[in-house]
Amino acid sequence: MAEIQPNQTEKVKGITKEIDLVNRDPNRINEDVIKVDFEDVIAEPEGTYSLDGVWKVSFTTFTVTKYWCYRILSAIFSIPLSLLWGFYFACLSFCHIWAVVPCIKSYLIEIQCISRIFSLCIHTFCDPFFEALGKIFSSVRISLHKEV
Repeated sequence: MAEIQPNQTEKVKGITKEIDLVNRDPNRINEDVIKVDFEDVIAEPEGTYSLDGVWKVSFTTFTVTKYWCYRILSAIFSIPLSLLWGFYFACLSFCHIWAVVPCIKSYLIEIQCISRIFSLCIHTFCDPFFEALGKIFSSVRISLHKEV
């Protein structure tokens, strides 16, 4: 068998990144998502309590239903949606790398020429006008007196 070189090992590790099964939101991208528990949805004000047994069964039913519904939905849809989102972000990255950035770079190169012409026109036509205006108003003196 061929030995794996150190730099080849790094390439393999980059492709097969390990995931954390305990902390599944390490970048906290879902912090703003409402974490819905039984107490956040159902509450009985004082004086209108149901039977204790009914309250306990309602809590258990809500919690177990939410847990298993999420598990079943994620088991059915997570792999197809992962495929879809992987394809989408690959296409988005491709467009950004091969279309958006080159367009922006070419625009900046082209606009630089126009910028120089515009700057030259401003310095040629506007600078003398504003310098003359500055000289006109430079001799104006204002004095304020407060009358009591």
